[in-house]
Amino acid sequence: MISAILTAAGQSTRMNGENKLTKEIKGMPLIKHSVKNILDSSIDELIIILGHEKEIIEKLIVSNKKIKIVFNKDFKNGLSSSIKTGLRYLSKKTNAFFICLADMPLVNKNIYNELIKSMKNNEIVVPTYKGQYGNPVLFSKSMKNSIMKIQGDIGAKDLIELNKDKVLKHEVNDRGIKKDFNTIDNFNI
Repeated sequence: MISAILTAAGQSTRMNGENKLTKEIKGMPLIKHSVKNILDSSIDELIIILGHEKEIIEKLIVSNKKIKIVFNKDFKNGLSSSIKTGLRYLSKKTNAFFICLADMPLVNKNIYNELIKSMKNNEIVVPTYKGQYGNPVLFSKSMKNSIMKIQGDIGAKDLIELNKDKVLKHEVNDRGIKKDFNTIDNFNI
């Protein structure tokens, strides 16, 4: 079973008071793009971690039997708190899981499916574009306890560096794995 944890709890601090997840791209809120792309892939469950303005974001998420919506009461403590919240809700049947960032709506279903196919016996699969690491990262369930130890407003980047021997770099021909939407200027596409 393949799961995805979508971190959507942040405060959009670089957006001049706007919530980036509600801002529209091509007529649709950013969060809807991210959720749709994950659900269109071959994942089995999607755990969405909400925090800041959770009621507003939750109303934008379409109901689907694959989705679990979870509130991270510690969202102000940064990204690692959302990741750890999501890990606590993984299905017991999960063999591998993605850590996905809600502000990366250009990651399409093909990228998710490519990474799943490349997993095989690897413990960490990182998408790369022109040799640079991107998101989402796919982890074997064997990495769960290590990820539970991360702290602060960081993802699993340091963990990946510490476990280079367990990483498969999977080159994709799509810059969407590098494009996040953190500032107003990012929305001018």
